[in-house]
Parts: sequence; structure tokens; C-alpha cells
Amino acid sequence: MEAGANSGRLQQKLNFSALSEHARQAAGVQHPFCVVSLFSINIQSFRKQSLTQSSKNAATNPRGIPYAPFVDKVEDYVSSRLEVDGTMKSFQEMISKYQFMEANTQRRNQGLKEKIPDIQKTLDTVQFLKTQKPDSDPIEAIFELNDTLYAKALVPPTEEVYLWLGANVMLSYPIAEAETLLESKLAAAQENLANCEEDLDFLREQITTLEVATARVYNWDITQKRKEKTEQADEGDVEKRVLPNG
Repeated sequence: MEAGANSGRLQQKLNFSALSEHARQAAGVQHPFCVVSLFSINIQSFRKQSLTQSSKNAATNPRGIPYAPFVDKVEDYVSSRLEVDGTMKSFQEMISKYQFMEANTQRRNQGLKEKIPDIQKTLDTVQFLKTQKPDSDPIEAIFELNDTLYAKALVPPTEEVYLWLGANVMLSYPIAEAETLLESKLAAAQENLANCEEDLDFLREQITTLEVATARVYNWDITQKRKEKTEQADEGDVEKRVLPNG
């Protein structure tokens, strides 16, 4: 029986190891050491360097990502053809920053999609163990030791479980507390996933806005160039009419 109990303890420890480091971060589990995400740093840097920094009250989405400037009239951004290259370069830099943020958000979104099922599976296991009565027979379970190695264990009724929080940290929780913790982390992870998907749509929209703005500035430059050529041609015709015949 003692061996069965020890196997049960091992099973409990391994059953909940699915909550990996990435899932801990995605679900918002805090670690004693503060980790500043690259995504957050890029948002702050982008907000400072954006063309919209001229307005202190520039509109942003709920996560602080600024809106791209909408070019309704090119003349509001460009007063002469000399400013076209600088303006288009600024738009291209903004597009690159939005694309970089989009890539980071996409990776975070994918990580959440992969880890939320792990959190849900761990929560289901805790809820199942919660239904076991003290006089219930041990449960025979097969658990994973490695990618291709599995073992059997007897899981007796228990009042506590071990949750793997990542960073080589595993904590013991009473089943009720473990259930509450996992439910809160699952809800946080699902909310983060929804925010990621919303941010992805927002970033794609801003990239499209800037691409349209770039096209409008480019077309304005072409139109101005044609006007200049036409004016020069008209001036040449006028000079020919004024000059006396040879």
C-alpha cells in the first residue's frame, strides 16, 4: 500500500506538470522575478516614436497601441514635393513597427492557443480528484515520464495536489485552492487570447491605413510632377510665341 501511495504522489506531481512555463506566463501567474515582455517594451517605444506623438492625447486601443494617421488630404502632411520622401520614409518606418508588433502578438496568440488546453486539462483533473471520497479505491493511471516513455501508478484519494508553476517551482495546494487558482488563470489566459486577437485585427487595420496613406502621398507626388511638366511646357510655348521669328 505504501508503494501504491508513493506512486499516487508521483502521479499527482506529474499530472499537473502540464502547466508549463509558457502557460504560466500566458495565464498571468506571477514569478518572484519581474519579467518585462518584449511586446510591452515595443509598445512603449512605438508610442514614443510614432508620428502621432505630436498629440499628447493621441488615440490608442485598450492596450495602448496608437492609431495610425489617416491621410484624408495629402496637403495636411506634405506642403511641397521636397517633403514627400521624408513623409513616405516615416510611413514605412511606422509600417515596419506595426508589422514587428504584429509578429510578436501572433507568436503570443499561438502560445496561448497551445497552452490554454493544458490549463483546462489540469483543471479537469483537479475537479475529478475533488469528487473522490476518502474511502474510494485508488485510480490506476498512465502518466508520461518522457516523450516516448509512460508508466502506471495508483492514485489514492487526496486532499492536495502539486501544481508546476514553471521556473523549477512546484507548489502544493489544497484541492479547493488549486481549483480556484486554475479557474482564475484559465479565465485570464482566455481574456489574454481575446485581447491578442483583437490587437492582431487592430494592427492589420493600421498597416492597411498606412499603406493607403503611402499610396496617396505617392500618387500626389506623381500628380504634382505632371503638373510641373505641364506648366513648364506651357511656359515654353508662351516664350516661343513672344520671341520674333528668326
